Amino acid sequence: MSAFNDLLSGRSVSRRAAWLGLAATIAVSGFAIAASGPSYAQRKQGPSEVSVDELMKASDLPDLTLGSADAKVTIVEYASMTCPHCAHFENDVFDNLKKKYIDSGKVRFVYREFPLDNLAAAVSMLARCAGGDKTFPLIQTFYAKQADWAFTQGNPVPKLFDIAKQAGFTQESFDKCLTDQKLLDQITAQRTRASDTFGVNATPTFFINGKKLQETPTLEAFDKVIEPLLAAK
Repeated sequence: MSAFNDLLSGRSVSRRAAWLGLAATIAVSGFAIAASGPSYAQRKQGPSEVSVDELMKASDLPDLTLGSADAKVTIVEYASMTCPHCAHFENDVFDNLKKKYIDSGKVRFVYREFPLDNLAAAVSMLARCAGGDKTFPLIQTFYAKQADWAFTQGNPVPKLFDIAKQAGFTQESFDKCLTDQKLLDQITAQRTRASDTFGVNATPTFFINGKKLQETPTLEAFDKVIEPLLAAK
């Protein structure tokens, strides 16, 4: 088992082992698991509602957020960078959701990593390492170019580096990020907590003020849930 496979089993790994394990697994297997991870349609039934206080409890991995902290509605998304359904939401739905609700201050949006495989974990680490106002644009770029790096034959590392360079990564900072043991552990802990505490078992999973979105995540599906919450006193 490679070091990054340990991500899914909750084991800790050394920094050097993490990078070498990632590179070796990419080279040998091409991360075939990425194409067969749980889809939106395949999700099992989890709790339909979770405690908002528990959901929003702070951890040592800072949330990635957009919108007003005082918004009446909070959407929490659990997503995997190699999930085609997550990419579809990001590429085809999110901009309209953002314009309608987030930019207007009505909704706060929280993005949380739930990697389904080693490659997704690595890409999530790169997005985190970009830092500041570069993180969300890099997430968007990786989703927009998902077909170029997630489902191709051969080693995707060079393609990941080409994309990361757009956010200012050097070879040194790229390698350093992918051997950041603390960051890997934090992402692992976030994934484990989402699964164990909130019943997340597929991506994307959305909670809107603690209630799980049960439909395919279209703008219309969000409207059905968000509008009554905004109208309530």
